[in-house]
Formats: sequence, C-alpha cells, structure tokens
Amino acid sequence: MSLIKLQIKTGNQKYPIFIGYNILNKLKLILKKNLVNFNKCLVVADKNVPKKLINKILNSLPKKKISVYYFNSSEKNKSQKSINNILSILLSKNFNRNDCVISIGGGITGDVSGFAASMFKRGLKFINIPTTLLSQVDSSIGGKTGINSKYGKNLIGAFYQPSLVISDIIFLKSLPKREIVCGYGEILKHAIIADRKFFSFLDKNGSQVLNLKSPLIEKAIFKSCSIKKKIVEADEKEIGLRKILNFGHTFAHAYEATLGYSKKLNHGEAVILGIKTAAKFSLLNNILDIKEFNLIENHLNKLNLPKNINKFFSIKHLNKILSFMKKDKKNNTHKINLVLLKKIGSPIYKLQFNEKNISLFLKKELI
Repeated sequence: MSLIKLQIKTGNQKYPIFIGYNILNKLKLILKKNLVNFNKCLVVADKNVPKKLINKILNSLPKKKISVYYFNSSEKNKSQKSINNILSILLSKNFNRNDCVISIGGGITGDVSGFAASMFKRGLKFINIPTTLLSQVDSSIGGKTGINSKYGKNLIGAFYQPSLVISDIIFLKSLPKREIVCGYGEILKHAIIADRKFFSFLDKNGSQVLNLKSPLIEKAIFKSCSIKKKIVEADEKEIGLRKILNFGHTFAHAYEATLGYSKKLNHGEAVILGIKTAAKFSLLNNILDIKEFNLIENHLNKLNLPKNINKFFSIKHLNKILSFMKKDKKNNTHKINLVLLKKIGSPIYKLQFNEKNISLFLKKELI
C-alpha cells in the first residue's frame, strides 16, 4: 500500500498523519513538503526501538544541529523527572520556539516528549514518529500529552497538537506479539464505539491483522485513525463527544494503576479487559442487549484476547480498583462517570454511577 495521508484539523491547528510501509526514507521530503522547518532538533528515542531504524531517521533528517536523548520507556518513567531531563537539554542547548522535538517511540515516549515540547517556552514544534501499533492508532492522534503521578495515570498533562505524525509499518515488524495485541485493543475500541462495518471487518480478519498481514494491517490502522480523527476534530478538548474514546478506559486505567503499571498487564490488555467489563456492565444495566454483548465476547474468545478480570485480580483488589476509578479525571462529582454501549457503533457517555453499584458488579466479576 502506498503512502496514505490523513489531515487533522482542530480549532487552532491542522497537521498531517502519514501512514505507509518503509516511508522513513521520505522523511526529508515530507518535512519539506509540509513546511516543517527548524534549526535544531532534539530526538527523544525509545531505547526499545531498533538502533538501525533510529539511525535511518537520523540520516534522513536535514543536516542541522541534532541532539539525541535515549529514553527508557516505561509507565514509571512517564514522570516529572523525565520531563525535567528533556527540558534541561532544551535549556542547556538554548533551543527556541522555532526548533523541534521529535519523538521516536511508543505512546509513553510520545506523551512525555509532547508534554515537554508544550511546556518549553510555552511550546515548540513537535513531530511524532510512533513505533508501536498502540501509538500509531491512538496516542499519536489528538494532542493528548502527559505524565503519571502516584495519584493515577495521565493526571498531569496538556492538549498539544503535533506539527506532523509519521506512522511507518516497518516498526511493527520488530514488536513482540503482546505489543501487537496491545495496539489491537484500541483498534477494537474504535470499531465498537463508532463503526459497525469496521467491527465486522475485524471479526472476519482479526487474526490476519494481528499477524500484520498487508494490506489488512494498513487498512485497520487507517480506519482506526480516521475514526479518531473525526471525533477529535469535533471535540478537541474532550468537552463532550470525545469522551466516547474513553470507552473501557475508566476500568482499564484503574486495573493498570492497581497493579502499579507492572508488566503483568499492559495498557492495551487493560483496555481489552475494560471493553469487556464496560460491555458487561452495559448488559446488566439493560443498556446493551445480549446479542450485541455476545458479538463482542465471541470476538475476544475467537482471538484468544484477555477477557476475565479474575485472571488478574481477586476480591482483595476491589477497594484499590474503586479508589482509582473515583480519581479518574473525567469525574466531576462524587459519582463515577462511565462510557457505556447501547449497541456496536452507539456509545453513551453522559452516565454516572454510585460507587456501591460498581462495587457490587465488580465483586461478582472478581469471584
């Protein structure tokens, strides 16, 4: 599949997303055509990305003053300390607002780099080169940046749109299967909240998408990005509609935080568990009917995706899960906000529930 371009237009900015296979070679040309100019750039590179691919990017950049900061990507390093490290480099090398930060890595690297770029002199240029399936279909689109704290995930951050996003399928070939499953969680979420036809496509081709079969993987990435593009353009700052992107996430973020962001459960796996939990909660509250629920559950079964929270948690975790759900940034009362599902393609986002209701539900799920 040749180079695909998606244009994102938010209230105060527009920027392109390029999707394709082995498009790093065209980086210099893409920068030139899209008028992304800079004198100096700081490349923040995830240590997990193969060196030969990082070098390919460095060799494709305009021969200007390039600094490289190798970042050890983990939820624990999605922290103020990492932000300070990046800001120190930018300050010591006297970057200005016409210079650039380039992120090469997954969602954590992009979130940290983008947040640092938003803070430095109130904002300098930011280019995102996402290298995981999760970041290519989710975190690289929409301008959410941020870090974690001991109080929860992504509670400190800013909306800051990149100047350019380049998603090259070549990076995905170097990822372990578990990382592909991680990205698939967000692809599946996009289908469930916005596009029944896309859900049917995934139901038919899910195993081939997970095996990175071309052109099915490109189609899944493009379709997923297109769904998020429409939602972000309609509601950049998450005032209303964009909240549907949090389907499954109130549960998912609480699951991740309860396990201390450990390797036992990555973000996409938590999202898949959150999708199943939110769908079951929708079913038990007479919002979703059993046939629709079964379509989702059967899809998870067919692809052998994580689906039962009692494989990861027990009753002893209940209070901890609830405490993180109460701290979720979408809550604005003592109740817990949830995005639920009427049917595949039709979410509802203006729902609030008492802690007691959710506690009783989770108790049964944890047995």
